[in-house]
Amino acid sequence: MKVNINHSQIQGTEESIYDELRDKLQEFINAQRWTSLQFLDQERISCSLNITVKELKREEGTWGCSCMIQANRPVFNSSYTTTIFQYQDNDFTFTYNQFDRLEYNPDVIDNQLIALVAYYAYLIIGINLDTFSPKGGEDVLQTCMNLTNNAQNLDYPGWKAFESSKNRFSIINDYLEGSMEPLRQLQYDYYRKGLDEMANNAERGRTEISTAIETGLKKAHEDKPLSLMPQLWTEYKRDELANIYKGKGTSKEKETVYDILFNINPSLSATWEKIKQ
Repeated sequence: MKVNINHSQIQGTEESIYDELRDKLQEFINAQRWTSLQFLDQERISCSLNITVKELKREEGTWGCSCMIQANRPVFNSSYTTTIFQYQDNDFTFTYNQFDRLEYNPDVIDNQLIALVAYYAYLIIGINLDTFSPKGGEDVLQTCMNLTNNAQNLDYPGWKAFESSKNRFSIINDYLEGSMEPLRQLQYDYYRKGLDEMANNAERGRTEISTAIETGLKKAHEDKPLSLMPQLWTEYKRDELANIYKGKGTSKEKETVYDILFNINPSLSATWEKIKQ
């Protein structure tokens, strides 16, 4: 994982504190063994943590930040990488003093910064595994849910059930809920059966993607219309989806996909219109 810290909104603080936190976070995340699974170097997930510091109280060590998290995975037999998760966390707040040690104990969740990092590490690993086998990330995602439950007593926003329909609790809780099983299946069908197949046979790969959207994404949205997950998925897949269908596929196929995506996320209508071209 690559960590970047944007502190342009904060004046009068020496650069070293930001560089030290960036380097320490990056080392901690990449050196930590998050699961017992064995991965080759080329199988490591490409992801980024872009932190924007909005407020820093140096004496108290309190950081008020937002963070854009993105994870990508390679597509088989191509140089293309595809986004498997992207999220803007506006409650990325924590306490950290220069030279603090970063240590993770899964049995004791008492440090907000460690909890934030561990949450996104488990979530991304779980989602990535889902793209390679149906519900393949179940164990890791359950660990993410356990961490979220244990973080309920941290006095920071983003962890509480019912606090928001768009916070960290909502994301992992929704994703693991039974009504989201079609979305979990979509992850495998879209990436493994669809995108990974397109280098060999573009028509067959696109057909698999169309079926995945119709049977997975549409059903998940119908089963739980207020869930954030289908809408969030369309937001980070929008440009890719437009490119998959623009100038390709049958009119019926394009119309069906357009209707599903527009119904889930009408705010992106300008992008969905490209599908019809």
